[in-house]
Amino acid sequence: MKPSQNTDHQPLEYYLSLKYPISLYPEADGGYTVAIPNLPGCITQGDTLEEALENINEARELWIETVYWSNKKTIPLPSQIY
Repeated sequence: MKPSQNTDHQPLEYYLSLKYPISLYPEADGGYTVAIPNLPGCITQGDTLEEALENINEARELWIETVYWSNKKTIPLPSQIY
């Protein structure tokens, strides 16, 4: 299966174990914004780099769990390159 394909026949733990590429943007007034482009709307912020990375991991888990349990759409797999 290619990494950019969607799949909907895996257990929740499978999706939670995937490593998604992130986009990290330093903010002019301090802090960072972090997003996971493969997961639309999965974006967060943090005052420090460490906090931003912790927050995006939590946001990723919540995004995947919400989509998985709602069954409204498939969970995209991580892309190789952005």
